[in-house]
Amino acid sequence: MNPVSLVGLGSYLPAAEIGLDFFFGDAVPDDPMSNSPLFRQPTTRRHVAPGERAAEMIRAAAAPVFERRGISPAGNVEVLITNVLLPDALFTGCGAEAADLLGCTPEWVIDLHNGGCASFPYMLKLARTLIGSGEARTALVCNVQNTAGQVFAQPGVRRQPHAAVPGDGCGVAYLTAGGHSPVLGVETRNLPEFAMDLGPATTDGRRFWEPGAGELDVRFAEDRTAEIIARGNALVPEVVGDLCKRINVSPADIDVLITNQPNRIFLRTWRAALGLEPHRHLDTFDRYGNLYGAGAPVTFADAVETGAVKDGDLVVLAGFAHAGDFAAAAAVRWHS
Repeated sequence: MNPVSLVGLGSYLPAAEIGLDFFFGDAVPDDPMSNSPLFRQPTTRRHVAPGERAAEMIRAAAAPVFERRGISPAGNVEVLITNVLLPDALFTGCGAEAADLLGCTPEWVIDLHNGGCASFPYMLKLARTLIGSGEARTALVCNVQNTAGQVFAQPGVRRQPHAAVPGDGCGVAYLTAGGHSPVLGVETRNLPEFAMDLGPATTDGRRFWEPGAGELDVRFAEDRTAEIIARGNALVPEVVGDLCKRINVSPADIDVLITNQPNRIFLRTWRAALGLEPHRHLDTFDRYGNLYGAGAPVTFADAVETGAVKDGDLVVLAGFAHAGDFAAAAAVRWHS
């Protein structure tokens, strides 16, 4: 395979910064985990504005990436891959709309709906395969999390403790042929038997597309909560370990670990299992909440901008999706 490099990162966070009072007012949440230092809700998060579209978020995150490189998206995006948690349109993804807003005409437009919180490394794998095989020279991958201000801000749902955990945002990465800042490897793991342990739920029991007054929520299978937590604790260290073997390094060689940001207990467990000090595992949870699939690229972009990722660092990006039906990890030797 020809070398493929991740050469640019961008992020967009909606303007509206939401505090805990939006969800609970002055009341303390009736949930013992809310008072736990490991499970309590993040201090702040961002919410999309009413009517704000995923494609607009992608444009806001991606346009500065091309401006910094002194190029236009036109003619420089042959592959466009998007992952949007809450698609704006029922039948079509946002890829074509995003391409139109960016002014580019990719040969490949792929709206990837699966992968969840681990979709960023998964999209890197897909882009790396297409570029590395010679099918394309450039790719833009885009993660959009947009449920916090739409699903979890509904009047009834927002009173539930879990509604205060997600935040909205978009992260993008630009990849090109060449070995300047190479993607060294990607490891993916599918566990389809767990796919039904998470799904949409409504307060009136209807299917989410059927008419009714019940608000849409997203819930785990309650009788499998302990299994899901155990699964999540194990999956990320396992897939990172497999990735390290694939590229012939040790977890101790990882300079920076960037994962999805579901809660503090997962973050602590993952870095402990891999033997990493807290400063080597980047944490944006308290500022942005759980950004789901966008968590890894947004955190990566933030770390590059602030200098938390340095030239030559071995950066590993990892996550697990939904209730554990998918996990992935990718390694990049970062050069700005």
